[in-house]
Amino acid sequence: MRLDKRLAHAGYGTRSEVRLLVKSGAVTVDGSVVLDAGFILNDDMEICVYGKPVLSVENRYIMLYKPAGVVSATEDAHDRTVLDLLPPELTHDLFPAGRLDKDTEGLLILTDDGDYSHRLTAPKKYVTKLYHAAVSGTIDQHTVEMFAQGIALSDGAVRPAKLCIIGPWGDTDWTEVTVEITEGKYHQVKRMFHVCNANVEYLRRERIGALELDLTLEVGQWRHMTKAEQEAACETGEKIRSAE
Repeated sequence: MRLDKRLAHAGYGTRSEVRLLVKSGAVTVDGSVVLDAGFILNDDMEICVYGKPVLSVENRYIMLYKPAGVVSATEDAHDRTVLDLLPPELTHDLFPAGRLDKDTEGLLILTDDGDYSHRLTAPKKYVTKLYHAAVSGTIDQHTVEMFAQGIALSDGAVRPAKLCIIGPWGDTDWTEVTVEITEGKYHQVKRMFHVCNANVEYLRRERIGALELDLTLEVGQWRHMTKAEQEAACETGEKIRSAE
């Protein structure tokens, strides 16, 4: 890890503030002053600021109930981002592990752990994502079979997905469904239904792997994840994989 990133994680300021701190000569690594903020650290190195050891900082894993209208990005020139929903002091180096469309709500994981994010999002990992949706148009057993076979999109066929029909959506003519996929292509769920001559009117992600959205959270709220939850989110979809 870079020295400036490590110090920012430990609460010594933003990256730019940390660079000034390092440049001032206040930081030592294994007893020697380091003036290069990009210095690469090893796990066993001792870092001190003004002679006081920097305590170890673990990676952060945050569950967010993402609202519609917020983009899954670290910054945006026009819209609020998911980081805007957190206290500023927690946002250093955080990023969304995967994404949800701007108008989609539900479970989103924020982290500063790149390896963990890869485990969640890499298609070859087969981590399942479950969505709850309201869909307009005709949804029947033929649609279920099309999803199970794998639907061809403009940028290639997607893997087999599990579509379950729940029933009517309230007093509308929409259909309530759940969809389970093991990929995360751009607007994938919406595009799959579009191929079937249907439109997604409402979409919420409720599960990643075996990690379910904590419904005690209000829309827009967040909390830290437990270690058990971190591992649960990485559970793979072997049943869907074996069906291919």
